[in-house]
Amino acid sequence: MKTERHVLASKPPRANAQQATPTSAPAADVARSVREETVSPPAVEEKRQPVVTSSHVPATRNIPPVKAPISNPAPTRPPPDRTEDEDNDYDSDDATTLGSLEFSLLYEQENHALHCCIVKAKGLKPMDSNGLADPYVKLHLLPGASKSNKLRTKTLKNTLNPVWNETLVYHGITDDEMSRKTLRLSVSDEDKFGHNEFIGETRVALKKLKFDQKKNFSVCLERVIPVSEDSEERGRILVSLTYNSQQSRLMVGVVRCAHLAAMDSNGYSDPFVKVCLKPDMGKKAKNKTQIKKKTLNPEFNEEFGYEIKHGELAKKTLDISVWDYDMGKSNDFIGGCQLGIQAKGECLKHWYECLKNKDKKIERWHVLLNDNTVQFED
Repeated sequence: MKTERHVLASKPPRANAQQATPTSAPAADVARSVREETVSPPAVEEKRQPVVTSSHVPATRNIPPVKAPISNPAPTRPPPDRTEDEDNDYDSDDATTLGSLEFSLLYEQENHALHCCIVKAKGLKPMDSNGLADPYVKLHLLPGASKSNKLRTKTLKNTLNPVWNETLVYHGITDDEMSRKTLRLSVSDEDKFGHNEFIGETRVALKKLKFDQKKNFSVCLERVIPVSEDSEERGRILVSLTYNSQQSRLMVGVVRCAHLAAMDSNGYSDPFVKVCLKPDMGKKAKNKTQIKKKTLNPEFNEEFGYEIKHGELAKKTLDISVWDYDMGKSNDFIGGCQLGIQAKGECLKHWYECLKNKDKKIERWHVLLNDNTVQFED
């Protein structure tokens, strides 16, 4: 009977454990339950409770620790690679009432892609009059603009135990962002005739992920966690720079954009990119890509050349701006970035690497900002 308390290590909420107390049970059943529960060791060990040394087992007093994990289906046993710190990140009495979510995350460092596989949810809180829900999962990178980096799964109808097995991908995530960003996963109930209703959420600090290693999660959903968000980010762009020493030309490649802010009422944009080398380059400094219709993740794969001496590049600034094309009226500015010696962070690093490594193509992702202090011409 000394092992009787160890089954608490699967960490059911205590309030619910008390509620699950049955009125009576034979002592023999209790002993049998103890033996069955202690065959496999618990996945996560908590502080041990005082050992019970009495040879007599009261029928009601010692039942709750044994029976609680069985009668409480909501908390799921975490996968083997979870740590105790992660299990302690979220601790709430709402754990059993909101449900749980299973998902996996994989960051591919070479491709700068974060793969989020939403597997399933269990025991979700009923939201509709029929006692069910129409759940979907929404992803959001924090901090970041709400419109430019939200991804969502399909909606599954009339279920509290949805199985999605759907993979959503964030492109252009840098190693630096992995060290400071948090992924928010929220589950909501879709309502055709009103506002979608929030069920619960969980958050993962991306610095917990090891690059190029898939990590599985099984967590209880929490109530909404307020956070201050940076509303300036409007998407991102993949740019290549090459200084061709034989032709004395700077080659600027506009490869693709990802997670652009939606500017049109249909939830999309019709994006194109403008590239301008300033100052004092005149009309030949301005170039723009083709327009890609109805997309927030356009691929351009276009390249522009600027004839300029290598020594002059240090004095120049490369303006890159993304626009939403509107027929018959002015185009909407989505976001932009500036590369040059006066730039900061990734923009400065990219420009410096281009100057330092002649004849080498260098690709980098850049965050697009809706920055009113910088003038981008329409």
